[in-house]
Amino acid sequence: MYFKNTKNGYIERSRYPWLWCLLFGPLYLLHKGAVAWTLIYLIAAAATFSLSIYIFPFFAHKIVRNAYLKQGWVEVDDDQ
Repeated sequence: MYFKNTKNGYIERSRYPWLWCLLFGPLYLLHKGAVAWTLIYLIAAAATFSLSIYIFPFFAHKIVRNAYLKQGWVEVDDDQ
């Protein structure tokens, strides 16, 4: 996934969000700007005795994509 900042033209690449979410969990989501999902991740992990940490990586791609779009970034093709 590639996202372009509309204010300064910076292009951010986000590859393998499922892997980074599995390895770093809520820190990765917080780094990408998904603060609400970070809190949901922590609450779900506490409520399910950490079982949910193996479920969240399946949704990491969509969570990261939506976080960038809500911050005003636009998704671009990888050839730009």
